[in-house]
Amino acid sequence: MSELGDVGARRIEWARDHMPVLAAIRDELKQKKTLRGLRIGMALHVEAKTGVLALSLREAGATIRLSSCNPLSTDDSVATALAETYGLEVYAKKWQTNEEYYANLHKVLDLKPDLIIDDGSDLVNLLHTKRRELLEGVRGANEETTTGIIRLRAMERDGALRFPVIDVNDAQMKHLFDNRYGTGQSTIDGLMNATNLLIAGKTFVVAGYGWTGRGIAMRARGMGARVVVTEVDSVKAIEASMDGFEVVPMRSAVREADFIVTATGCKDIVTAAHFPAMKDGVVLANAGHFDNEISKADLEKAAKSKRRVREFVDEYALPGGKRANLVAEGRLVNIAAGQGHPVEIMDMSFAIQAVSAGYLAQNASRLQPRVHPVPPALDLKVARLKLRSMGVRIDHLTKAQRAYLDSWQEGT
Repeated sequence: MSELGDVGARRIEWARDHMPVLAAIRDELKQKKTLRGLRIGMALHVEAKTGVLALSLREAGATIRLSSCNPLSTDDSVATALAETYGLEVYAKKWQTNEEYYANLHKVLDLKPDLIIDDGSDLVNLLHTKRRELLEGVRGANEETTTGIIRLRAMERDGALRFPVIDVNDAQMKHLFDNRYGTGQSTIDGLMNATNLLIAGKTFVVAGYGWTGRGIAMRARGMGARVVVTEVDSVKAIEASMDGFEVVPMRSAVREADFIVTATGCKDIVTAAHFPAMKDGVVLANAGHFDNEISKADLEKAAKSKRRVREFVDEYALPGGKRANLVAEGRLVNIAAGQGHPVEIMDMSFAIQAVSAGYLAQNASRLQPRVHPVPPALDLKVARLKLRSMGVRIDHLTKAQRAYLDSWQEGT
Protein backbone atom coordinates (compact mmCIF):
# COMPACT_ATOMS: atom_id res chain seq x y z
CA MET A 1 0.00 0.00 0.00
CA SER A 2 1.26 3.50 -0.79
CA GLU A 3 1.84 6.03 1.97
CA LEU A 4 -1.09 8.11 0.68
CA GLY A 5 -3.31 5.04 0.62
CA ASP A 6 -2.35 4.20 4.20
CA VAL A 7 -3.49 7.65 5.32
CA GLY A 8 -6.79 7.18 3.51
CA ALA A 9 -7.36 3.69 4.91
CA ARG A 10 -6.94 4.99 8.46
CA ARG A 11 -9.41 7.79 7.74
CA ILE A 12 -11.94 5.32 6.37
CA GLU A 13 -11.59 3.02 9.38
CA TRP A 14 -11.94 5.95 11.78
CA ALA A 15 -15.16 6.95 10.02
CA ARG A 16 -16.43 3.37 9.98
CA ASP A 17 -15.91 3.11 13.74
CA HIS A 18 -18.17 6.16 14.24
CA MET A 19 -21.00 5.20 11.87
CA PRO A 20 -23.08 2.61 13.77
CA VAL A 21 -26.40 3.57 12.16
CA LEU A 22 -25.15 2.90 8.64
CA ALA A 23 -23.61 -0.36 9.90
CA ALA A 24 -27.01 -1.53 11.17
CA ILE A 25 -28.67 -0.71 7.83
CA ARG A 26 -25.84 -2.46 5.95
CA ASP A 27 -26.28 -5.63 8.01
CA GLU A 28 -30.02 -5.67 7.33
CA LEU A 29 -29.58 -5.13 3.59
CA LYS A 30 -26.98 -7.87 3.54
CA GLN A 31 -29.15 -10.31 5.47
CA LYS A 32 -32.18 -9.69 3.24
CA LYS A 33 -30.03 -9.64 0.06
CA THR A 34 -31.91 -6.52 -1.03
CA LEU A 35 -29.08 -5.15 -3.17
CA ARG A 36 -27.55 -8.42 -4.25
CA GLY A 37 -26.46 -8.34 -7.90
CA LEU A 38 -27.39 -4.70 -8.50
CA ARG A 39 -25.07 -2.16 -10.10
CA ILE A 40 -24.97 1.20 -8.33
CA GLY A 41 -23.38 4.31 -9.84
CA MET A 42 -22.45 6.96 -7.29
CA ALA A 43 -21.41 10.62 -7.59
CA LEU A 44 -20.70 11.95 -4.12
CA HIS A 45 -17.90 13.85 -2.39
CA VAL A 46 -15.16 11.24 -2.27
CA GLU A 47 -13.97 11.36 1.31
CA ALA A 48 -13.90 8.99 4.26
CA LYS A 49 -17.62 8.86 5.10
CA THR A 50 -18.51 8.35 1.46
CA GLY A 51 -15.99 5.55 1.34
CA VAL A 52 -17.78 3.82 4.19
CA LEU A 53 -21.12 4.15 2.36
CA ALA A 54 -19.69 2.73 -0.87
CA LEU A 55 -18.06 -0.19 0.94
CA SER A 56 -21.24 -0.83 2.95
CA LEU A 57 -23.35 -1.07 -0.20
CA ARG A 58 -20.79 -3.40 -1.74
CA GLU A 59 -20.79 -5.56 1.38
CA ALA A 60 -24.58 -5.71 1.00
CA GLY A 61 -24.12 -7.30 -2.43
CA ALA A 62 -23.98 -4.43 -4.95
CA THR A 63 -21.35 -3.63 -7.56
CA ILE A 64 -20.17 -0.05 -7.07
CA ARG A 65 -18.54 2.63 -9.19
CA LEU A 66 -17.82 5.96 -7.54
CA SER A 67 -16.90 9.40 -8.80
CA SER A 68 -16.84 12.82 -7.21
CA CYS A 69 -19.77 15.23 -7.49
CA ASN A 70 -17.49 18.30 -7.41
CA PRO A 71 -14.06 18.94 -8.97
CA LEU A 72 -12.49 19.98 -5.64
CA SER A 73 -14.22 17.70 -3.14
CA THR A 74 -12.09 14.57 -3.35
CA ASP A 75 -9.74 13.45 -0.58
CA ASP A 76 -6.97 11.89 -2.63
CA SER A 77 -5.85 9.71 0.27
CA VAL A 78 -9.33 8.18 0.51
CA ALA A 79 -9.68 7.72 -3.25
CA THR A 80 -6.28 5.99 -3.28
CA ALA A 81 -7.17 3.74 -0.34
CA LEU A 82 -10.52 2.74 -1.84
CA ALA A 83 -8.75 1.64 -5.01
CA GLU A 84 -5.57 0.11 -3.52
CA THR A 85 -6.78 -1.40 -0.26
CA TYR A 86 -10.43 -2.13 -0.91
CA GLY A 87 -10.44 -2.74 -4.68
CA LEU A 88 -13.27 -0.31 -5.34
CA GLU A 89 -13.66 1.32 -8.75
CA VAL A 90 -13.10 5.03 -8.06
CA TYR A 91 -12.78 7.81 -10.62
CA ALA A 92 -11.92 10.99 -8.76
CA LYS A 93 -9.07 13.25 -7.75
CA LYS A 94 -8.61 16.65 -6.12
CA TRP A 95 -8.17 19.66 -8.43
CA GLN A 96 -9.51 17.83 -11.47
CA THR A 97 -10.51 19.94 -14.45
CA ASN A 98 -14.12 20.19 -15.59
CA GLU A 99 -13.22 17.92 -18.51
CA GLU A 100 -11.77 15.31 -16.16
CA TYR A 101 -14.76 15.66 -13.84
CA TYR A 102 -17.30 14.88 -16.56
CA ALA A 103 -15.13 12.14 -18.04
CA ASN A 104 -15.19 10.44 -14.62
CA LEU A 105 -18.97 10.76 -14.41
CA HIS A 106 -19.20 9.01 -17.78
CA LYS A 107 -16.96 6.21 -16.49
CA VAL A 108 -19.43 5.63 -13.67
CA LEU A 109 -22.30 5.48 -16.15
CA ASP A 110 -20.33 3.00 -18.26
CA LEU A 111 -21.20 0.50 -15.50
CA LYS A 112 -24.79 0.60 -16.86
CA PRO A 113 -26.14 1.13 -13.35
CA ASP A 114 -29.45 -0.14 -12.04
CA LEU A 115 -29.49 2.53 -9.33
CA ILE A 116 -27.98 6.00 -9.05
CA ILE A 117 -26.85 7.78 -5.88
CA ASP A 118 -26.32 11.41 -6.82
CA ASP A 119 -25.30 14.67 -5.17
CA GLY A 120 -26.18 17.67 -7.31
CA SER A 121 -27.94 15.62 -10.01
CA ASP A 122 -25.08 15.56 -12.54
CA LEU A 123 -25.35 11.80 -13.13
CA VAL A 124 -29.12 12.05 -13.61
CA ASN A 125 -28.65 15.02 -15.93
CA LEU A 126 -26.14 13.14 -18.08
CA LEU A 127 -28.47 10.16 -18.30
CA HIS A 128 -31.22 12.42 -19.64
CA THR A 129 -28.98 14.26 -22.10
CA LYS A 130 -25.78 12.58 -23.33
CA ARG A 131 -26.33 9.00 -22.10
CA ARG A 132 -29.97 8.43 -22.97
CA GLU A 133 -29.18 4.95 -24.26
CA LEU A 134 -28.83 3.86 -20.61
CA LEU A 135 -32.14 5.25 -19.36
CA GLU A 136 -34.17 2.07 -19.79
CA GLY A 137 -31.84 0.15 -17.50
CA VAL A 138 -32.04 2.61 -14.59
CA ARG A 139 -34.60 1.66 -11.96
CA GLY A 140 -34.28 4.86 -9.97
CA ALA A 141 -32.03 7.26 -8.11
CA ASN A 142 -31.40 8.96 -4.78
CA GLU A 143 -30.56 12.67 -4.60
CA GLU A 144 -28.52 13.97 -1.68
CA THR A 145 -28.66 17.75 -1.77
CA THR A 146 -30.92 20.79 -2.12
CA THR A 147 -29.45 21.95 -5.43
CA GLY A 148 -29.99 18.55 -6.99
CA ILE A 149 -33.61 18.44 -5.84
CA ILE A 150 -34.22 21.88 -7.37
CA ARG A 151 -32.95 20.57 -10.72
CA LEU A 152 -34.96 17.35 -10.47
CA ARG A 153 -38.21 19.12 -9.63
CA ALA A 154 -37.69 21.30 -12.70
CA MET A 155 -37.25 18.12 -14.77
CA GLU A 156 -40.42 16.69 -13.25
CA ARG A 157 -42.39 19.86 -14.04
CA ASP A 158 -41.18 19.70 -17.64
CA GLY A 159 -42.14 16.05 -17.96
CA ALA A 160 -38.51 15.14 -18.65
CA LEU A 161 -37.76 12.83 -15.72
CA ARG A 162 -37.75 9.20 -16.85
CA PHE A 163 -37.37 7.28 -13.59
CA PRO A 164 -38.30 7.72 -9.91
CA VAL A 165 -35.96 9.68 -7.66
CA ILE A 166 -35.96 9.57 -3.87
CA ASP A 167 -35.56 13.00 -2.26
CA VAL A 168 -33.01 12.05 0.38
CA ASN A 169 -32.26 15.74 1.05
CA ASP A 170 -35.65 16.48 2.56
CA ALA A 171 -35.82 13.46 4.83
CA GLN A 172 -35.99 14.70 8.42
CA MET A 173 -32.96 12.65 9.40
CA LYS A 174 -31.01 14.33 6.62
CA HIS A 175 -31.82 18.02 6.30
CA LEU A 176 -32.53 18.75 9.97
CA PHE A 177 -29.04 17.58 10.89
CA ASP A 178 -26.83 17.40 7.78
CA ASN A 179 -27.85 20.74 6.28
CA ARG A 180 -27.92 22.58 9.59
CA TYR A 181 -25.42 21.08 12.04
CA GLY A 182 -23.21 19.43 9.43
CA THR A 183 -22.81 22.41 7.11
CA GLY A 184 -22.69 24.84 10.02
CA GLN A 185 -19.68 23.16 11.61
CA SER A 186 -17.91 22.11 8.43
CA THR A 187 -18.19 25.56 6.82
CA ILE A 188 -16.36 27.08 9.77
CA ASP A 189 -13.82 24.24 9.52
CA GLY A 190 -13.24 25.00 5.83
CA LEU A 191 -12.89 28.74 6.42
CA MET A 192 -10.44 28.24 9.28
CA ASN A 193 -8.35 25.75 7.32
CA ALA A 194 -8.28 28.04 4.28
CA THR A 195 -7.65 31.40 5.94
CA ASN A 196 -6.53 30.96 9.56
CA LEU A 197 -8.37 34.21 10.28
CA LEU A 198 -10.32 35.13 13.41
CA ILE A 199 -14.13 35.12 13.23
CA ALA A 200 -14.84 36.66 16.62
CA GLY A 201 -15.64 40.35 16.39
CA LYS A 202 -16.01 40.25 12.59
CA THR A 203 -19.10 40.95 10.50
CA PHE A 204 -20.16 37.66 8.93
CA VAL A 205 -22.75 37.79 6.12
CA VAL A 206 -24.78 34.66 5.33
CA ALA A 207 -26.70 34.68 2.04
CA GLY A 208 -29.76 32.46 2.35
CA TYR A 209 -31.58 31.30 5.47
CA GLY A 210 -32.60 27.79 4.54
CA TRP A 211 -31.44 24.95 6.76
CA THR A 212 -27.88 25.34 5.52
CA GLY A 213 -27.82 29.10 6.06
CA ARG A 214 -29.33 28.68 9.51
CA GLY A 215 -26.58 26.31 10.53
CA ILE A 216 -23.84 28.60 9.26
CA ALA A 217 -25.37 31.67 10.94
CA MET A 218 -25.75 29.79 14.21
CA ARG A 219 -22.15 28.57 14.24
CA ALA A 220 -20.73 31.95 13.16
CA ARG A 221 -22.59 33.63 16.01
CA GLY A 222 -21.25 30.97 18.35
CA MET A 223 -17.74 31.92 17.22
CA GLY A 224 -18.37 35.50 18.26
CA ALA A 225 -19.24 37.10 14.93
CA ARG A 226 -21.83 39.76 14.25
CA VAL A 227 -24.02 37.85 11.79
CA VAL A 228 -26.04 39.51 9.03
CA VAL A 229 -28.45 37.54 6.83
CA THR A 230 -29.62 38.31 3.30
CA GLU A 231 -32.76 36.70 1.88
CA VAL A 232 -35.31 36.86 -0.97
CA ASP A 233 -37.95 34.81 0.87
CA SER A 234 -40.18 36.89 3.13
CA VAL A 235 -40.94 34.08 5.57
CA LYS A 236 -37.30 33.06 5.96
CA ALA A 237 -36.33 36.70 6.43
CA ILE A 238 -38.80 36.95 9.32
CA GLU A 239 -37.39 33.74 10.81
CA ALA A 240 -33.85 35.10 10.61
CA SER A 241 -34.92 38.35 12.22
CA MET A 242 -36.75 36.58 15.04
CA ASP A 243 -33.72 34.34 15.54
CA GLY A 244 -31.85 37.51 16.39
CA PHE A 245 -30.01 38.21 13.15
CA GLU A 246 -29.90 41.49 11.26
CA VAL A 247 -31.56 41.12 7.83
CA VAL A 248 -30.62 43.49 5.01
CA PRO A 249 -30.19 43.39 1.22
CA MET A 250 -26.83 42.19 -0.06
CA ARG A 251 -25.97 45.66 -1.43
CA SER A 252 -26.07 46.94 2.16
CA ALA A 253 -24.55 43.86 3.78
CA VAL A 254 -21.35 43.92 1.72
CA ARG A 255 -20.37 47.36 3.01
CA GLU A 256 -19.35 46.05 6.43
CA ALA A 257 -18.71 42.39 5.67
CA ASP A 258 -15.46 40.74 6.69
CA PHE A 259 -16.77 37.33 5.56
CA ILE A 260 -19.51 36.61 3.00
CA VAL A 261 -20.73 33.02 2.71
CA THR A 262 -23.40 32.10 0.16
CA ALA A 263 -25.80 29.22 0.79
CA THR A 264 -28.75 29.70 -1.55
CA GLY A 265 -28.69 27.11 -4.33
CA CYS A 266 -29.11 29.98 -6.81
CA LYS A 267 -26.63 31.80 -9.05
CA ASP A 268 -25.23 35.36 -9.04
CA ILE A 269 -25.65 36.14 -5.34
CA VAL A 270 -22.44 38.19 -5.24
CA THR A 271 -21.70 39.98 -8.50
CA ALA A 272 -19.96 43.01 -10.01
CA ALA A 273 -22.69 45.21 -8.55
CA HIS A 274 -21.37 44.44 -5.07
CA PHE A 275 -17.60 44.72 -5.52
CA PRO A 276 -17.27 48.53 -5.34
CA ALA A 277 -18.92 48.63 -1.90
CA MET A 278 -16.85 45.84 -0.35
CA LYS A 279 -14.23 46.35 2.33
CA ASP A 280 -10.60 45.71 1.55
CA GLY A 281 -9.67 42.12 2.36
CA VAL A 282 -13.20 40.69 2.41
CA VAL A 283 -13.31 36.87 2.39
CA LEU A 284 -15.78 35.34 -0.08
CA ALA A 285 -16.85 31.71 0.25
CA ASN A 286 -19.66 29.49 -0.97
CA ALA A 287 -21.46 26.67 0.83
CA GLY A 288 -23.87 25.92 -2.03
CA HIS A 289 -23.34 22.99 -4.39
CA PHE A 290 -22.30 24.81 -7.56
CA ASP A 291 -19.58 27.42 -7.98
CA ASN A 292 -21.91 30.06 -9.48
CA GLU A 293 -23.23 31.78 -6.35
CA ILE A 294 -20.22 34.10 -6.31
CA SER A 295 -19.69 35.27 -9.89
CA LYS A 296 -16.13 34.32 -10.74
CA ALA A 297 -16.60 35.73 -14.22
CA ASP A 298 -17.38 39.14 -12.72
CA LEU A 299 -14.41 38.86 -10.37
CA GLU A 300 -12.05 37.99 -13.20
CA LYS A 301 -13.36 40.86 -15.30
CA ALA A 302 -13.16 43.43 -12.52
CA ALA A 303 -9.78 42.42 -11.11
CA LYS A 304 -6.54 44.09 -12.17
CA SER A 305 -4.66 40.99 -11.07
CA LYS A 306 -5.12 37.67 -9.31
CA ARG A 307 -2.72 35.60 -7.24
CA ARG A 308 -2.93 32.53 -5.01
CA VAL A 309 -2.01 33.70 -1.52
CA ARG A 310 -2.77 30.44 0.32
CA GLU A 311 -3.49 26.91 -0.85
CA PHE A 312 -7.23 27.57 -1.01
CA VAL A 313 -7.35 31.37 -1.30
CA ASP A 314 -7.13 33.50 -4.45
CA GLU A 315 -6.65 37.25 -3.95
CA TYR A 316 -8.27 39.52 -6.54
CA ALA A 317 -6.90 43.07 -6.76
CA LEU A 318 -9.87 45.34 -7.46
CA PRO A 319 -9.98 48.97 -8.60
CA GLY A 320 -9.31 51.51 -5.86
CA GLY A 321 -6.72 49.35 -4.14
CA LYS A 322 -9.21 46.92 -2.57
CA ARG A 323 -8.66 43.17 -2.41
CA ALA A 324 -11.21 40.35 -2.36
CA ASN A 325 -10.19 36.87 -1.23
CA LEU A 326 -12.07 33.99 -2.85
CA VAL A 327 -11.90 30.67 -0.99
CA ALA A 328 -11.74 27.33 -2.82
CA GLU A 329 -12.48 28.87 -6.21
CA GLY A 330 -16.03 29.55 -5.06
CA ARG A 331 -16.77 25.84 -4.70
CA LEU A 332 -18.15 24.08 -1.63
CA VAL A 333 -15.94 25.57 1.07
CA ASN A 334 -16.69 22.94 3.69
CA ILE A 335 -15.46 20.03 1.58
CA ALA A 336 -13.11 21.72 -0.92
CA ALA A 337 -11.12 23.46 1.83
CA GLY A 338 -12.20 21.38 4.84
CA GLN A 339 -12.99 17.80 5.82
CA GLY A 340 -16.71 17.88 5.11
CA HIS A 341 -19.45 17.14 7.60
CA PRO A 342 -18.69 15.47 10.94
CA VAL A 343 -18.75 11.69 10.83
CA GLU A 344 -21.79 11.30 13.11
CA ILE A 345 -23.81 13.60 10.86
CA MET A 346 -23.00 11.62 7.74
CA ASP A 347 -23.82 8.42 9.59
CA MET A 348 -27.44 9.61 9.57
CA SER A 349 -27.40 11.00 6.03
CA PHE A 350 -25.80 7.92 4.52
CA ALA A 351 -28.08 5.62 6.50
CA ILE A 352 -30.95 7.39 4.73
CA GLN A 353 -29.13 6.86 1.42
CA ALA A 354 -28.73 3.15 2.14
CA VAL A 355 -32.33 2.49 3.21
CA SER A 356 -33.56 4.50 0.22
CA ALA A 357 -31.43 2.40 -2.12
CA GLY A 358 -32.98 -0.70 -0.60
CA TYR A 359 -36.45 0.79 -0.97
CA LEU A 360 -35.84 1.57 -4.65
CA ALA A 361 -34.47 -1.91 -5.29
CA GLN A 362 -37.74 -3.39 -4.04
CA ASN A 363 -40.28 -0.79 -5.17
CA ALA A 364 -38.97 1.17 -8.17
CA SER A 365 -41.21 -0.67 -10.64
CA ARG A 366 -44.28 0.60 -8.75
CA LEU A 367 -43.14 4.23 -8.55
CA GLN A 368 -43.95 6.93 -11.09
CA PRO A 369 -41.07 8.84 -12.74
CA ARG A 370 -41.09 11.80 -10.38
CA VAL A 371 -39.46 13.00 -7.17
CA HIS A 372 -40.63 10.96 -4.17
CA PRO A 373 -40.13 11.62 -0.46
CA VAL A 374 -38.31 9.15 1.73
CA PRO A 375 -41.09 6.99 3.27
CA PRO A 376 -41.73 8.23 6.84
CA ALA A 377 -41.26 4.74 8.24
CA LEU A 378 -37.69 4.66 6.92
CA ASP A 379 -36.97 8.13 8.30
CA LEU A 380 -38.24 6.98 11.71
CA LYS A 381 -36.23 3.79 11.48
CA VAL A 382 -33.00 5.74 11.06
CA ALA A 383 -34.01 8.06 13.92
CA ARG A 384 -34.53 5.12 16.27
CA LEU A 385 -31.21 3.57 15.32
CA LYS A 386 -29.50 6.90 15.93
CA LEU A 387 -31.07 7.23 19.38
CA ARG A 388 -29.95 3.71 20.22
CA SER A 389 -26.39 4.50 19.14
CA MET A 390 -26.43 7.61 21.35
CA GLY A 391 -27.74 5.69 24.35
CA VAL A 392 -30.77 7.99 24.49
CA ARG A 393 -34.14 6.71 25.68
CA ILE A 394 -37.46 8.48 25.11
CA ASP A 395 -41.05 8.15 26.28
CA HIS A 396 -43.77 6.31 24.37
CA LEU A 397 -47.45 7.07 24.04
CA THR A 398 -49.88 4.93 26.03
CA LYS A 399 -52.87 3.31 24.33
CA ALA A 400 -55.09 5.94 25.90
CA GLN A 401 -52.88 8.75 24.59
CA ARG A 402 -52.91 7.28 21.09
CA ALA A 403 -56.68 6.98 21.20
CA TYR A 404 -56.93 10.59 22.37
CA LEU A 405 -54.76 11.85 19.55
CA ASP A 406 -56.66 9.79 16.96
CA SER A 407 -60.09 10.94 18.10
CA TRP A 408 -61.91 14.10 17.06
CA GLN A 409 -64.72 13.60 19.58
CA GLU A 410 -62.90 13.30 22.89
CA GLY A 411 -62.49 16.61 24.69
CA THR A 412 -59.86 17.77 27.12
